[in-house]
Amino acid sequence: MTRFKLVIFDCDGVLVDSERISIEVDRTMLAQVGWLLTESDILERFLGRSHAHMVHEIERHLGRPLPAGWEDAYHAAINQAFEERLTAVDGVEQALGLIGTPTCVASSSTHERLRRTLGMAGLYHRFEGRVFSSTEVPRGKPAPDLFLHVARRLGAAPADCAVVEDSPAGVRAARAAGMTAFGYVGGVTPASWLARSGAEMFDDMRLLPGLLARG
Repeated sequence: MTRFKLVIFDCDGVLVDSERISIEVDRTMLAQVGWLLTESDILERFLGRSHAHMVHEIERHLGRPLPAGWEDAYHAAINQAFEERLTAVDGVEQALGLIGTPTCVASSSTHERLRRTLGMAGLYHRFEGRVFSSTEVPRGKPAPDLFLHVARRLGAAPADCAVVEDSPAGVRAARAAGMTAFGYVGGVTPASWLARSGAEMFDDMRLLPGLLARG
């Protein structure tokens, strides 16, 4: 039993183990336009944010638009890497099998990418019809718009929603929406980044059902 009526999952780094792959592609593609970033730099600047936000930040740093064809090449590189290496986050399938509360996905990714990545990881069928993208709202994370939109669409009060996130931006969005945040730090996110966020932190997806039960 749990007091929550809805559990909202982020996708990248929470359901699908995509963050390490994305960081590698980001570093390579950014180097091609002359911006050399470390893994930590990329995490700090882009973790939990939309692709549109990333493009805006790149062009702001460069002081010019990205070269023609860069975004197509970027998406092709990401898709190829995902095809070769993407899996579900360790333990998440077991966790989903034990969570009796209704679940959904709310991500900064586009619907096209969500269908692809969740499908590759064998998870799309668990959330079909309950997958939401920041493209549906005016402001992405860390604004609360997406989570409030999800709660309205699925008929849940914000106070009755739990959000599972791995980024500071996602946790801030959940808390701004008046929801309870659970911060997954079993992937690439340093625990120190979420230590003062107000999220209930955990490092193994198998622990999540018990945390939700305790509320």
